[in-house]
Amino acid sequence: MTNVFLDTSAEAAIRHRAAAVEKATGVEVVAAVIARADSYPEIPWKAFALGASVAALAAVGFALFDPGWEAFRAVAGTALAVLAAGASAALATVWIAPLARLFVPRARREAEVLQSAQAMFLESGLTRTRRRDGILVLVSLFEREVVVLTDIGLQDRLVPAALAPVITAITARLKRGQLRDALEDGLARLEETLVARGFRPQAGDTSELSDAVIQRREPS
Repeated sequence: MTNVFLDTSAEAAIRHRAAAVEKATGVEVVAAVIARADSYPEIPWKAFALGASVAALAAVGFALFDPGWEAFRAVAGTALAVLAAGASAALATVWIAPLARLFVPRARREAEVLQSAQAMFLESGLTRTRRRDGILVLVSLFEREVVVLTDIGLQDRLVPAALAPVITAITARLKRGQLRDALEDGLARLEETLVARGFRPQAGDTSELSDAVIQRREPS
């Protein structure tokens, strides 16, 4: 698949960083970037409704303060203003991600990204490692959410709270639009976390999965 978020140099650097984590700790790591976890078809309609409501309120207010309007002119003007404002708001959500995010509750965004991460975990073969020690680091750009999933062989020693610094390291860079640095910092922090908890490579360890960064523009 053609790289859509990271150029060749950036993808290679992250792939190298993931391989370094595996070499130092013996776990299997996959990094992934997706454009969004869901298409959220309701966003334009919510934006249209909001834009139309604001326009209608403004038109009514203008009519109240300008009683000289003729009835037909007032109705026609209001209808056009409502439709134009609604359409403009809906179109804006297609191009302006921060605006579109306002119409999706945080809980919904988190749930969709988690669901995408769980599906990708299975699709990527992370449940098929010999020691069940796979880790997925997923960044979803639209939602601005980061998920780190671990397989059952790690969960006793790598509780969710231990992974919080990894997520913090990634999100800090993402806020500045630094995707490559975000993933490199996150993988570095993941390595520190794993080493601190006693994860080490074992004799005969080989890489069981590709270190290539998964990149997807469309929701799966």
